[in-house]
Amino acid sequence: MKPTQKHNSMGTIETNLSPANAAIGTAAQDLDDIHLPDKSIAIYQRDVALLTASLTPLAEQVIKCKADGTVEEITAALTTYFNQTLPEHQAFLEDILKMLGLFQMVTEAPTFRVLLGTVHTDMCRKFHADINKLRMLCTYVGPGTLWLPEEAVNYQAYEDRSDNDEIVIDDGLIQQVATGDVTILKGARYPQGEAILHRSPTIEATDEKRLLLRIDMN
Repeated sequence: MKPTQKHNSMGTIETNLSPANAAIGTAAQDLDDIHLPDKSIAIYQRDVALLTASLTPLAEQVIKCKADGTVEEITAALTTYFNQTLPEHQAFLEDILKMLGLFQMVTEAPTFRVLLGTVHTDMCRKFHADINKLRMLCTYVGPGTLWLPEEAVNYQAYEDRSDNDEIVIDDGLIQQVATGDVTILKGARYPQGEAILHRSPTIEATDEKRLLLRIDMN
């Protein structure tokens, strides 16, 4: 297992051992640990450098594809979109469908919502919990999602809707999912355990771009 990444007070990235509320491993089945009561985030670390390199030019485009329904319905919608819009990126489509299959196995849900798109803004700037049960994210291009171990959170400040400066006890404890890694986030509606507090990375100031896959349970 690779160590996770964190940002120190100087703005650079360091590594550390896995926080207690995270399940992190190099096998897809490690994502199943999101169901453990003490885990709020599960991360499947993988090497997709070659795929990411081929997708980097896509991040400069405006890509937005939504699909809703069963795995079969979403597969059909994504296949149509790729055949019409991104016919040269069938390996990318295959990887997305693999991620959808993994999420179905972990959640055993009947239907899902999928969003594939490029991101050119900071999106969610504040640390927050999603109002859902489980969400899968994979950033194919650009910086990944930021998240907090429990020891980094001032929960009273979070409940008071305070700013990030008050919610985060120590900026040096902020974690970041690596590009290409797959993560499942526990939301506020999951019946066991704490929802993970997370936010989008800041990219506007550096003019970075992201290519992001998001899958939600319906």
